[in-house]
Amino acid sequence: MLYSKFALFIIVIGIFTVSGIIPDAFGHGLGGDQAPPLTFGDMEVTVRTQLTPYDLTVGEVISANMQIRFFDTLTDKNLDKVTFRVEVWQGGELLARNLFYDTDGRLDIKIKPKFGCDEFRLVDCTIYGGSEHVSAPGALFVQGQACTDDNLDICARPTITGPIFVKGGLYKIRVDIEAATSPRTVLATLLSYETFVSVAQEQNFLFKTANAEEIPVVIKTYYDDVDNFKFDQSDDSISFNMPFDWNPDYVDLVQLVHEEVKVPKSFTPYAEGKQFKGYVNGIEIDQRALLNDPYSYENTNIIHFLITKNELLKINQALGSDNYDNKKMDFKLLPLSGVSKSSTEFYLVDTTNDQVPTTVSISWDGKYGANQEIPFEFTFFDENRQLIKDIRYAYVVFDELNQEIDSNVGNDPSILGILSNEGIDVQRIFVPSQGQIRIDVRVLGTGLDYDPKYAGIGSAIIEIGPGSPSTTTPPMSEKTQIPSWIKFTAGVWVDGDSSDAEFISAIQYLIENKIIVIPPTAQGSDAQSNEVPSWIKFTTGVWVDGDSSDAEFISAIQFLIKEGIMRIQS
Repeated sequence: MLYSKFALFIIVIGIFTVSGIIPDAFGHGLGGDQAPPLTFGDMEVTVRTQLTPYDLTVGEVISANMQIRFFDTLTDKNLDKVTFRVEVWQGGELLARNLFYDTDGRLDIKIKPKFGCDEFRLVDCTIYGGSEHVSAPGALFVQGQACTDDNLDICARPTITGPIFVKGGLYKIRVDIEAATSPRTVLATLLSYETFVSVAQEQNFLFKTANAEEIPVVIKTYYDDVDNFKFDQSDDSISFNMPFDWNPDYVDLVQLVHEEVKVPKSFTPYAEGKQFKGYVNGIEIDQRALLNDPYSYENTNIIHFLITKNELLKINQALGSDNYDNKKMDFKLLPLSGVSKSSTEFYLVDTTNDQVPTTVSISWDGKYGANQEIPFEFTFFDENRQLIKDIRYAYVVFDELNQEIDSNVGNDPSILGILSNEGIDVQRIFVPSQGQIRIDVRVLGTGLDYDPKYAGIGSAIIEIGPGSPSTTTPPMSEKTQIPSWIKFTAGVWVDGDSSDAEFISAIQYLIENKIIVIPPTAQGSDAQSNEVPSWIKFTTGVWVDGDSSDAEFISAIQFLIKEGIMRIQS
């Protein structure tokens, strides 16, 4: 049933999405990234970069595999006989550059980090292993067994030894395709791609409590070195900062800023069961951007800051242009009181109803209930009770009458599924009444390739009570209806992948065809400009992220109608 539900969902999106607003962009992963495709003959070809191990931490491994795949996105097939020019950059500095040849379009390179480079140019410390291919002058090649995901220890692959992955942060992998389908077929125009991978680095800190107890804290940074670590005894908060460019042009390029704070559970304010608030540059971040992991370590809580591009834009919007010249990102982690949560667990099955090695836990704070947006925490465990990282999933919620309450397949129409980097995710779901609800969960896979090992379908039955009056969310007007999938269309515009005119046209179509139902709204005269005010985009982005109600988005649409920027035909 769930499979058909999602299939129908995608069909509906296809019917009502205005042509030309679907982007061909992909987000950066921790250890993997895919570049937008380029046209090559009758193909749409791109490069995908992926590290093994996927979550790479400086100093923990003596070597890593960097896989670069060149393939047609329309068929998911590799191009063969490819000459790659590969460059590795960090912080604007070149670390490696060389030509490589591969017969099957999947290039695997063994990266051997080398500490202690004394050269002025770090690239001068880098050495390369392999033999020049006879048909691809200058390109390194290793004869032998082709590489797969299962034989990286013994397969034939060239090597790069140098100051690569010796420091945490964001690395740029630039790839130029100089020849394809034949080693002698040199492309008239290079196909150039940039992908980005993050490498983690742990920094150790120590602070003293009021009674002189020493507490060790580890900050695991995926972006840049952190500094100015402080502990405030007045509220038990932890703060630190790191270099960051808040210029809007740069912020628009950043997909994710990821920091981890590891604190012993024995320190009472950070004990298991505690909740937290997070702040960036003094602005409180959304609940989804601050995740607590008490599962990975018996004696340590891990609190993740997962600051997405939309969250960064919200912070910039809140602080204004004065923040654009700021070169620091300030973090603050504030512990709150403990919360008694209810939870339910269930396992997933595949299409043949066989159990897969995935257990899903859904938990929620009992103070929330009917007629409220309830923050449900979704947690995904493997067969060893370890969190499943980099998972993509979707859900549909039904009431006792089997009527759909809510659904979510992610807000990127080019990449299906909600991404949970750490295997934990928080979704706010409005539940209109008391009684039982059913949450159907579908795990689509893990990683950029949607690895199906943990894919499957399962359901949970949850009893919803009246909730605490202090947390009640006002109900949406019965005259206001907006399907959840509209967020796809709005999100494309917010991300800058469609114009104001295309967004206006799409919303006009949806209103005129009663797909979006809004309260009666007086139309203003034609506006002198069709430019949508910047605050409308900001408001829409907040709504797309689930941080505001449908009513707030409807109010923004009504403003466009009242100002004459949007005209609705009756």
